[in-house]
Amino acid sequence: MTDAYKKRRMYLFLLVLVICSGAAFQGWRTLLNNFAVEAAGLDGLGMGVVQSVREVPGFLALLAIYMILFISEHRLAALSVIVLGLGVAMTGLLPSLAGLVFTTLVMSFGFHYYETMNQSLTLQYFDRTEAPVVMARLRSITALTNITVGAVIYFLAKALGYTEMFALLGGVAVFAGLWALTRDPSRPDLPPQLKKMTFRPRYWLFYALTFLSGARRQIFVAFAVFLLVSKFGYSIKQITILFVCNNIINYFANPIIGRSINKYGERAVLTVEYTVLTFVFLGYALTDSAILAGVLYILDNIVFNFAIAIKTFYQKIADPQDIASGMAVGFTINHIAAVAVPITGGLIWLADYRLVFLVAVGLSLVSLGLSQLVSGQIRAGSES
Repeated sequence: MTDAYKKRRMYLFLLVLVICSGAAFQGWRTLLNNFAVEAAGLDGLGMGVVQSVREVPGFLALLAIYMILFISEHRLAALSVIVLGLGVAMTGLLPSLAGLVFTTLVMSFGFHYYETMNQSLTLQYFDRTEAPVVMARLRSITALTNITVGAVIYFLAKALGYTEMFALLGGVAVFAGLWALTRDPSRPDLPPQLKKMTFRPRYWLFYALTFLSGARRQIFVAFAVFLLVSKFGYSIKQITILFVCNNIINYFANPIIGRSINKYGERAVLTVEYTVLTFVFLGYALTDSAILAGVLYILDNIVFNFAIAIKTFYQKIADPQDIASGMAVGFTINHIAAVAVPITGGLIWLADYRLVFLVAVGLSLVSLGLSQLVSGQIRAGSES
C-alpha cells in the first residue's frame, strides 16, 4: 500500500466527517440566534450564558488525551460526531434557557472533541507543506457544505419549524458518525503519540496566540450575529443569505490561504489577520449601518481562516510525538478565556455593546505584536 494511498484513505475519512459535522454545526449556528430570541426569549445576558456553556467542553478537550488511552483517535472522532449530531437534533425540543444550556453542552462536547482529533490526525498524516493545503481544502469543503445548508434552511424554513430543522440537521451527523465507526483509516508506521498532557516552555508563543485567539473569537461568535439580529433586525432568511455569501467567498479563499502559508510563511499570514481584525472589531463598535455590519461579518469570517497558520506554526516547532497532546492542550488554552468571555461580554453588553468589541480591538493588537515573533521561533525550532 503506497504512502499516497494511506494518506488518501485518511483524507476521505476526514472529508466525510467534516462535511456531515459541518452541516449539523452550521445549521445549528444559522438557526440558534433566531431560535433563542423568538422561541426561547433570551436577551444578551442569556445568550452570553449559552455561549459560555458552549465553550466548557473545549476547556475540557485535554481529557481527549486520556480517552485515546482506551480508544483510537479515529474512533473517538467518529463517536464525537455522533454526540454532536444528538445535541443538535435535541435543540428544537427544548426552547428555554435551561434547554439551550443542556443541548448546547451535548453538541459542544461532540464538536470540540471531534475538532481536536481532526486537527491532530491532519497534522500527523500530512507533512509541513501538505498540512496547510489539506486544512485549507477541508475548510473550503466546509464552506461549500455551509452554502448547501444555508440554501436548504432558506427553503425549509417556509415549511418546517425549528424542531424539525434541528432534528434533520443533527441526524446527518449521527449517520456519518455511525458510518465512520465501520472504517479504519489509521496506519501504524507514524510516531506514537504521547498520551499525557505536555506543557513545554518552548511552545509558549503557540500557547499565547491560541489563548488570545480563543478570547477574540468568542467575542465574534457570541456577539457578532447577535448584534445583527438585536440591533439591525436581521431575519432568519437574511442571516441565512449572509452565511451563504460568506461561505461562497470562503470556498474560493481557503485554498489561497493554504498556499499563502507555504509561500509567505506563518508570520505574514497572521500579521494580515490581526491587522484586519483590528479594523473589523472597531467597525462593529462604531457602525450604525446594517449593510456595513454584514460586510464586516463576512470579512471577519474570511480572516478567521488565517488561524490555520497557528496550527502549522506548532507543527513546525513541535516534536512529532507531541502533536495529539499539543492539539488537546491548544484547545484547552483556547477555551480558558472562551469560557469566561461570553458571559462577561453579556454583562458588558448590558452597559454598552460597543465596549465588547473595543475589548476585541485590544486583543487583536496584542496578537499582532506577538505574531512578529513567529519566524524566529520556527528558525529556532529548525536549528534545535
